[in-house]
This record gives sequence, C-alpha cells and structure tokens, in this order.
Amino acid sequence: MIDVLFDDRQDIMEITENNMKAIEKAIETVLDSEDKQGDFEVSVSFVTNDEIKILNREYRNVDSETDVLSFPMDEDEFDGIILLGDIVLSTQKIIEQANDYEHSLEREMLYLTVHSMLHLVGYDHMNSEDKEEMRSKEKEIMKKLQIFK
Repeated sequence: MIDVLFDDRQDIMEITENNMKAIEKAIETVLDSEDKQGDFEVSVSFVTNDEIKILNREYRNVDSETDVLSFPMDEDEFDGIILLGDIVLSTQKIIEQANDYEHSLEREMLYLTVHSMLHLVGYDHMNSEDKEEMRSKEKEIMKKLQIFK
C-alpha cells in the first residue's frame, strides 16, 4: 500500500484529481520496479519558483530555482509505514520545461516525479556512471507508464 500526501501551495497550475492519480501510479511503478514491498508514505508538494528557490538555497546551498527537490527519509518506519520522504515540484518549471521540450504538462510532471522517487529509493547522479544508470531507470519506468510525449 502507498499513501501519497498532496500539498498544493501554488496557484500557477491547476492540480487535478487525474494528476494526483497519475502521480500515485508513477510512485507505485517506481516502487514495483525496485521490488519494494510494504506500506509506504510519500508527500508531494506543488510550489512556486520562489518557494523552491528558497528551499534549494536552504537545503542545498544553491541559490537558484530548480524543477524538483527530493528529501529522502532513508526509509524510516513509523507504525509499520515506511516513510520514503518528500517530493517538491515547481509548477512553473513544469510548465516551462514542458514547453521547452515540447512535452505535455502531465509527461513533465510524471517524469519529475519518477526522477524524484528514484532519489528517494537511493539513486543519484553525482557521477556519469550513476547518471547513466538513473537515466536508464527513468526511461524504463516512463515506458511502463506508457508516457512518451
């Protein structure tokens, strides 16, 4: 079982019930692809560029906007529920990048969710080998979700 807690703190983009269901499916697909078993909790927040810039500066010492931040909880457990962590998405970046890459908003949102979930389960892209492995996983999961554009 996966419990996804949503927090919409922006008014740039409407977050629909369908968006939330698609995000839940993307999260489940990452967990399935990693053979993760158990009850999990993940929080997903939608924020503005201004807010994500503040978080990026505060937690990563990077004074700029970014598209997504991941805050892993190292699979801490609480009452039998594995707390994976927090995903913070900038809706302004979702719109901007969807336009830049000629993707749908949903495709961009789900790609960033998959990317962030891979961070929550232990992947990173600090060197070229890790980056290649993570990109391969992202492509595999997006293909499973049948999301291409």
